[in-house]
Amino acid sequence: MTLIDTLNRPLRDLRISVTDRCNFRCVYCMPKEIFGPDYQFLRRDQILTFEEIERLARIFVSHGVRKIRLTGGEPLVRRDFPQLISMLSTIPDLDLTLTTNGALLARQARALKDAGLKRITVSLDSLDNKIFKSMNDVDFAVESVLEGIEAAASVGLSPIKVNMVVKRGLNEESILPMARFFKEKGHILRFIEYMDVGHSNGWRMDDVVPAAEIIKMINAEMPVEPLDPNYRGEVAERWRYKDGQGEIGVIASVTQAFCSTCNRARLSAEGSLYTCLFAVKGHDFRDMMRNGATDEELSNEVARIWGKRGDRYSELRSENTVSLPKVEMSHIGG
Repeated sequence: MTLIDTLNRPLRDLRISVTDRCNFRCVYCMPKEIFGPDYQFLRRDQILTFEEIERLARIFVSHGVRKIRLTGGEPLVRRDFPQLISMLSTIPDLDLTLTTNGALLARQARALKDAGLKRITVSLDSLDNKIFKSMNDVDFAVESVLEGIEAAASVGLSPIKVNMVVKRGLNEESILPMARFFKEKGHILRFIEYMDVGHSNGWRMDDVVPAAEIIKMINAEMPVEPLDPNYRGEVAERWRYKDGQGEIGVIASVTQAFCSTCNRARLSAEGSLYTCLFAVKGHDFRDMMRNGATDEELSNEVARIWGKRGDRYSELRSENTVSLPKVEMSHIGG
């Protein structure tokens, strides 16, 4: 049964954060001055077990979810992570994918593929080591991420998508080098406008490089033309190179809000359901499960929450909304 919210949007996609921890300290997501050595991450007993994640995933699929993306934090730092892939890959009619920063991908790509993962998305914000290290803020070299991408390609995790968050004054000079490189490699590069998620990244509108500006820049050197979306509610606006050598995408949630077609829910590492990336609070499913709730009760609660959903933060964004309390992106997977 497909659920419909108050704005007639179906529930189709579910992002599941498997950990709130990450081995990077990206300046737009987990800045070191906030997420430092003394930061209190969730205890192991506070995060959902693999069995609890699988149970909720099956309930969401019964309500029409057809795509689950596993995120974090950084999902590959979760112990025995391929075991979760193996459990979820048995769910019928499900597109199961993963977003990772790629730091641990080279050593885990084969295990992920063998566990049943079909495709993968890697976050990479520059090919320039100086810029990339300034953004991940842990002195991690870009070459190791590229090794992970190659390892994923070699075992058949495809198509590979690469996500680049663009922040003005920091990495916009990397747009064209990234486009050239991944066009040659045959991977799909997607540019993401810098977003005002949470309160730790010091977001300002002046830091946003609009998607239209990115497309104009690329089109001047490598002509592109628009493509139809793969499905209703796809967040990336697709463009293909006119020479036939692949495609790119732009995710413009700041300058071209797509709230009207948003069909995505998010499950945090400790089992709270969020109906918007910019949500103020979540709905606790962990305690429901650990207090003996039946599948029917959990299913009814999912239906109740989605049925009341009316979120459209990006369409309402203003000076007043930007200052509202919001959950951090690192907590619900972006």
